[in-house]
Amino acid sequence: MNKSAENDRGGLAAMQTPPVVSREAWEAARLEMLVKEKAQVRARDALAAERRRMPWMAVEKPYVFEGPNGKASLLDLFEGRRQLIIYRAFFEPGVFGWPDHGCRGCSLGADQVSHLSHLNQRDTTLAYASRAPQADIARLKARMEWDMPWYTITDSFDTDFGVAEWHGHNVFIRDGERIFRTYFVNSRGDEAMGTVWSYLDITPLGRQELWEDSPKGYPQGPTYKWWNWHDNYEAEATPNAKWAAVTDAGEAAFRKIAEQERKAT
Repeated sequence: MNKSAENDRGGLAAMQTPPVVSREAWEAARLEMLVKEKAQVRARDALAAERRRMPWMAVEKPYVFEGPNGKASLLDLFEGRRQLIIYRAFFEPGVFGWPDHGCRGCSLGADQVSHLSHLNQRDTTLAYASRAPQADIARLKARMEWDMPWYTITDSFDTDFGVAEWHGHNVFIRDGERIFRTYFVNSRGDEAMGTVWSYLDITPLGRQELWEDSPKGYPQGPTYKWWNWHDNYEAEATPNAKWAAVTDAGEAAFRKIAEQERKAT
């Protein structure tokens, strides 16, 4: 915060701030908060496990989008991967900011999107969709330095999937050419989207790591082992032995801490 902004808000003296305490008291308060935070993490994991067991809805209607290379079907948007997340962004005539910008909220969300290679490694594609023409979308992406695939809606896709008047993420999975809708989140529920974890946790296959509670037969592999530099996934088909050793040591340390916490409670 700059000095003028701080002065405009009255500074700390105008705020009812928490007490200032000793290092020992601060650490005790932090540990007390940590108990609640870990409970929240466990609840989030349990909710994601329930989400992976939600029923699916078959998508029977054909949808057509415009992309950089011309017409594209919903199946095309998967880019050959098994899962697809489509965010309905508002960039089109009538939206505040047109034609120079998209919706401010949607644009803030686009700024949060992490490097897509990590999602792609989990057999998942993220795409944006709006009603703006492709030429305008290309111009906006270049101006804002965004890299996600971004398509033009040409039919009733937005109306059919609950995003005609408000933003939202729709999640799909495919079995060959058959497509199923598996999840939908909007409003405050998708404010925090952007990290690889927030995206994977709303997909039917999840993070695909062994620790997850997933239905029988779902793809799962060793925790952490698949992580890589975003420019190295193609070059390194199998986990590097040094990285495997690092993650093994980390998991052992985490298990030790968890056991100590279990005994303490």
